[in-house]
Amino acid sequence: MALKKLNKTPSTASLKQIIKRSLSSFGRKYEENYGLPEDVPEGHFAVYVGENRSRYIVPISWLGYPQFQSLLLSAEEEFGFCQDMGLAIPCVEESFLSLTSFIRSL
Repeated sequence: MALKKLNKTPSTASLKQIIKRSLSSFGRKYEENYGLPEDVPEGHFAVYVGENRSRYIVPISWLGYPQFQSLLLSAEEEFGFCQDMGLAIPCVEESFLSLTSFIRSL
């Protein structure tokens, strides 16, 4: 699924709720079953992208970018946040890599 354009900009409060739900839900499940992931540095989180669910570690600071926020809203709409594998982003991997390159260049 390609990135889709949203008609409205989400509020900061709603985005914080989305992130809090996704990270706390995933964190509890992961910690209970496996312990905290050792390869995710402080200030970062893991997302899974594309059909093969490739794993990427992204900085929390990206949550402030509207482009990344759109991906999170798409994830909530498509998958919800009770995912066993972690936070899945519903877009093709090439689109995600293009977006991350753009964010890094800012």
